[in-house]
Amino acid sequence: HCLHWPQNLCLSKVHGIHHLCVVPPGCPWLWDNLTCWQPARVGEVVVVSCPELFIQFMSEEDDGKVSRNCTEDGWSETFPHYVDACMFDEPNTTHEHPDMYYVSVKALYTVGYSTSLVSLCTAMVILCRFRKLHCTRNFIHMNLFVSFILRAISVFIKDGVLYAEEDSNHCFLHTVECKVVMVFFHYCVLSNYFWLFIEGLYLFTLLVETFFPERRYFYWYTIIGWGTPTICVVIWAVLRLHFDDIGCWDMNDNAGIWWVIKGPVLASIMINFVLFIGIIIILVQKLQSPDIGGNESSIYLRLARSTLLLIPLFGIHYTVFAFSPEDVSKRERLVFELGLGSFQGFVVAVLYCFLNGEVQSEIKRKWRSWTVNRYFAVDLKHRHPSLASSGVNGGTQLSILSKSSSQIRMSSLQAESPAT
Repeated sequence: HCLHWPQNLCLSKVHGIHHLCVVPPGCPWLWDNLTCWQPARVGEVVVVSCPELFIQFMSEEDDGKVSRNCTEDGWSETFPHYVDACMFDEPNTTHEHPDMYYVSVKALYTVGYSTSLVSLCTAMVILCRFRKLHCTRNFIHMNLFVSFILRAISVFIKDGVLYAEEDSNHCFLHTVECKVVMVFFHYCVLSNYFWLFIEGLYLFTLLVETFFPERRYFYWYTIIGWGTPTICVVIWAVLRLHFDDIGCWDMNDNAGIWWVIKGPVLASIMINFVLFIGIIIILVQKLQSPDIGGNESSIYLRLARSTLLLIPLFGIHYTVFAFSPEDVSKRERLVFELGLGSFQGFVVAVLYCFLNGEVQSEIKRKWRSWTVNRYFAVDLKHRHPSLASSGVNGGTQLSILSKSSSQIRMSSLQAESPAT
């Protein structure tokens, strides 16, 4: 553990039990903004691997090491320097500073999640406001929107806790609040993947089954979407607490424990990809049916449009790096999954709310209704100022106006009847 103790004390963990031990005079714990250096005796040389920050800048064969010597005056400088040991140098090439790379990725996904958060909140207000849009399909969309919203919020909270100060000492970052934030973050991410899976499962079931009890299925969808991530995250937190209680739980060095989170994510991505292929096959069969009009080009155009609409809804883009090792193409993975993936919520909100025909027609209908009511209210105010000043509301005025107009029509008909 990289914990803050007096210079001659340390905390060790054996079989899950913490023990306080005495360290001979020497060099204390040191955080140099890149690596946490453990205490050492005078004359001892401490060797560590290159920080994760530099992994994508190293060759696959290179196993970079840096060291410090503990002297009577304290820690020496690193030898070799981080840049010399951890940066793979190619002829006639220049490397951008790794800090700038991470800052650029962070700026990209901050913009993406902010855009997604605003658009998803707006979409949620629209779907909740109009009763005619309340159906099983839109309820599933709404749960997916909520999972995207929670994912964006959890990312901002995690960044605020872990990276609030650039010079924060990560050796001593091990508070309970920090670990709770990481548990919440993993729950939100896992829930988002599961609701993407439910979107695919719902659409596939809708196409395959003739009689589909949507309300009963929605109950199980809710349990799978929110309940299964809860179980996985609780198991992961318990395992981390007992077997890998190091730091803020933001590093996943124990692969076995990490698979409690990674396994369900990969399973949902793989199943969704299979469902996606199955749905495309069904769409091809339906579009080629004689009942569907149009020439061959229009059929392929419909198929391409349907496929593009399903990709963000199913999260198919996650399959690009889903089954590759995490240390392979890490630079591209970060840009693709964090940078571009942060805009997925925005794309889903636009395609399945703002551009949805039912949503647009309902908004237009409400707008026309509001415009007409406002017109009659303003017109009645000018024509009958006594009614407007007497405290009668707009709805009452319209009812009075409709009743008076019907009475006028009836009297005119009675007046015309003898003449005929």
